Amino acid sequence: MISLIDYGAGNVRSLRNAIGRLGYALTDITRPEDILKAERLIFPGVGSFGAAMQRLHSLGYVEPLKEYLQADRPFLGICIGLQCLFEGSEESPGVAGLGLIPGTIRRFDANGLSVPHMGWNGVRPQRDSPLFNGYRGEQLYFVHSYRAAPEPANAHWSLACTDYGGEFLSAVQKGKVAAVQFHPEKSGEVGLVLLDRFLSDAPLETAAAPYRDPERTRLAKRVIACLDVRTNDAGDLVVTKGDQYDVREQGQVRNLGKPVDLARRYYAEGADEITFLNITAFRDFPLGNQPMLEVLERTSEQVFVPLTIGGGIRAFTDMDGRHYSALDVAAAYFRSGADKISIGSDAVAAVERYLQHGRATGDSAIEPSAIEQIARVYGNQAVVISIDPRRVYVAAPDRTRHRTVRTQVPGPNGEQFCWFQCTVKGGREGRDLDAIELAQACEQLGAGELLLNSIDRDGTGTGFDLALVEAVSRSVTIPVIASSGAGEVAHFSEVFEVTDVEAALAAGIFHRREVPITAVKAHLKVRGIETREASQGKRV
Repeated sequence: MISLIDYGAGNVRSLRNAIGRLGYALTDITRPEDILKAERLIFPGVGSFGAAMQRLHSLGYVEPLKEYLQADRPFLGICIGLQCLFEGSEESPGVAGLGLIPGTIRRFDANGLSVPHMGWNGVRPQRDSPLFNGYRGEQLYFVHSYRAAPEPANAHWSLACTDYGGEFLSAVQKGKVAAVQFHPEKSGEVGLVLLDRFLSDAPLETAAAPYRDPERTRLAKRVIACLDVRTNDAGDLVVTKGDQYDVREQGQVRNLGKPVDLARRYYAEGADEITFLNITAFRDFPLGNQPMLEVLERTSEQVFVPLTIGGGIRAFTDMDGRHYSALDVAAAYFRSGADKISIGSDAVAAVERYLQHGRATGDSAIEPSAIEQIARVYGNQAVVISIDPRRVYVAAPDRTRHRTVRTQVPGPNGEQFCWFQCTVKGGREGRDLDAIELAQACEQLGAGELLLNSIDRDGTGTGFDLALVEAVSRSVTIPVIASSGAGEVAHFSEVFEVTDVEAALAAGIFHRREVPITAVKAHLKVRGIETREASQGKRV
């Protein structure tokens, strides 16, 4: 009997789908006594250490879980499921963990690198284990801000390490109890193989003799496929693509394919993540958008890399007068298969309010923003801010209060400077807010990643707006995704070589097969830029 502890932290649908894909049946833990009946127990989770432990206590799971672990019965922890095995965490001072492994979970001191540690990285096995038999150094998907450090006191637990601003434990195992910091269910076909090794009847015991691989692991740059989704004039949900945010051609919405079919294709081609942007969601009731929820559900059954959903993640009141918080809306998307939530126009409103009051809304009488609400429950890494700026040219920096950059593309009157104005409602309305202000405020409110678009470059194929990307990425410490303007493979290497962004996103050139994802990955490899092998998206 394979049993799952699902305490409501993030997307476990993908894990359920991965286990089903491997041919196993799954039983949910619904009562404390179910834990001791399990034959193999899986404990996944994302978000806060303290929230996870609080939930385990409230459900009455802590004592039977400790008993199960101390009996050395088959157990696999994933992400927070690894961290909770330790004594405590800096993330939640005073909150005790399960105490099985000596040590305290600590925040990354990444020496100038972005936090969270988000993306594809390798692991270095420290000793032989059936879990890593045949592992050839493929990259696996990580997303976390806190990590377990290898120490003499927990050396007997160390199974694999990973490098990111220093070494941390990416897998632990002693006897039949194992845990990993990465997400096997989001690590493509390689991750499914590792998951299958735990679920099978193979013995889990590891060899006693340790060994060390001197090769350091490196975080890969991510290539993300974006699908702008909306209903066309016939009422069908289609993938479209805009030209400076205009999605119509000869009066009709461009139809570039069906969302699930395209997502499946990009997974096979080696996309590192897939993003769905519901580009007309601001007009609708978010939880009434059942077709979009179905797209997520169907995609998560076939695509085992991270899925992000954006569009309409906000509080609203339905036609019957029932109020839904942004957290309610996000929870529905997480249950449907999303790993991350992208917030656009609502983030602009939240930052305007934040700047007006001069403090985080969580410390005031005002209702916390969607960013704060979602980050507190699901973790910072679950919140992506989608920024849609356009250039505003000025003759000199002192002509505006906003932060300017010197631009190589002069304005219509020869201006040498510009600032990047934030917009809302698909670029239709501008705000007195620049992209750097928005990015920094969103980081303070709890966002874990930025998706940086460019209205000026959208659909042009002339390359990413490097001035915009560099200005924003240097102003924050969280990961940044460059978007808008890619037209050839060289644009991807250019943005990675010139700026510090962790990921680059494209849409139309992938949809129309003008630039295959495999070609982008091959080009980056030739340029010496670390990427996940495109073949890792194929069936192993």
